[in-house]
Amino acid sequence: MADRKLLAGTYYAILSGFVRDGRALHYTDLAVTLGLRPEAARQAQQELLAALTGGDFAAAGGAHWAHPDTDYIASFSPFSNLATQYPISIDGQQKWYGQ
Repeated sequence: MADRKLLAGTYYAILSGFVRDGRALHYTDLAVTLGLRPEAARQAQQELLAALTGGDFAAAGGAHWAHPDTDYIASFSPFSNLATQYPISIDGQQKWYGQ
């Protein structure tokens, strides 16, 4: 299992990607951001999602999941990586969707 510092960095990188780009980072982008090999970033992402849905980080709240049978983030609270009926606009720019 990844250490808590790596999981916290992964969490921060994913949320920062949503804020900056309006979408979740792919694990290969996450690898560049965290200075990891792609497989290590994919594993850290998977471990983080597991920790957020019932593990050590469950207290962070919200819903976090990947598309079934993939490594693509579908939703990462409070953001959705898919278009929803909850568009979020800031200063007239809409590039986010809420859960």
